[in-house]
Amino acid sequence: MKQEVFKYSGSFVLESGAVLQNLHLAYTTYGTLNSEADNIVWIFHALTANSCPHEWWPDMIGEGRVFDPAKHFIICVNMPGSCYGSISPLDINPSTGAAYYHQFPFFTIRDMVHAYRLLQTYLGITKIRVGIGGSTGGQQLMEWAVQDPELFEYIFPIATNAVHSPWGKAFNASQRLAIEADSSWQNQADDAGRKGLEVARSIALLSYRTDMAYNKTQSEANDDLIEGFKSESYQRYQGSKLSARFNAFSYYALTKSMDSHNLGRGRGGVVAALNSIQAKTLALSMEGDILFPPYEQEFIASHIPEAHVKLILSDYGHDGFLLEFEQLTEAISHFLEKEQLVSNK
Repeated sequence: MKQEVFKYSGSFVLESGAVLQNLHLAYTTYGTLNSEADNIVWIFHALTANSCPHEWWPDMIGEGRVFDPAKHFIICVNMPGSCYGSISPLDINPSTGAAYYHQFPFFTIRDMVHAYRLLQTYLGITKIRVGIGGSTGGQQLMEWAVQDPELFEYIFPIATNAVHSPWGKAFNASQRLAIEADSSWQNQADDAGRKGLEVARSIALLSYRTDMAYNKTQSEANDDLIEGFKSESYQRYQGSKLSARFNAFSYYALTKSMDSHNLGRGRGGVVAALNSIQAKTLALSMEGDILFPPYEQEFIASHIPEAHVKLILSDYGHDGFLLEFEQLTEAISHFLEKEQLVSNK
């Protein structure tokens, strides 16, 4: 495993028109590029993860796993705006000499992919065998597959969509409202909005999981209890757990990035954009996902030429893409093997 930082020396122009002179991307690689340069797997992480998928997808990355460094050259980049090494709101704004904080420029999903393509050029990559990502990571994958239809041989968009829905935007808006309601949010400090972030995370969890998951893990054994319930302490714990490793500025920025996702913008509509994708596609859905419902992946598969869709059974809803390793491995492996047989014929 290697962790590196790509620094771009030119001017990077965002969709908003803002210009950055200090674009940099933290990225992690595993394995070695083979002589044919045809063993690349590009993984896109979700909202608050980092560029080390072995930490948050341990049963998908590693020796004997579906993505094995002994066979594949695996790349994962930290999203711009995140706090794990790529350019972020806590970085110094060269024009002011102080941290960006609230003035951090707005990165759309499309901007993120433009940044990744600079790294792609720097690494000399002309073909990617597999692109895979869940949630907002899947949004980035979809955007790239539209921007460069011939780049990916296979794509696996998981629990994601072609356009971020009004429902998803509403969840994100409520989370940002929670951060804005924190009296410390306007402070020029790294920990501004920390309590608001904790509330935002508790809101997000309700969209990531299902009633079944909560009823299985947070039920009370004591019928006489009238307060101090497990579910409340769980919400508080998850909020404080995130605020200890993340910051409100990054969270605020990345939820806005997610909201910007629309493959059809400036391309004649979503269907036309999906029709342009040439990669062999298996869209993966999570049973009970209320944030990215299965019909959104069915829509993706119905408009990408010869694409397929597979439902992963889970009690965990959206979070199933981080937990249902066996089913994901089986679905991905089977699809790759089947498509390789077809290609050989």
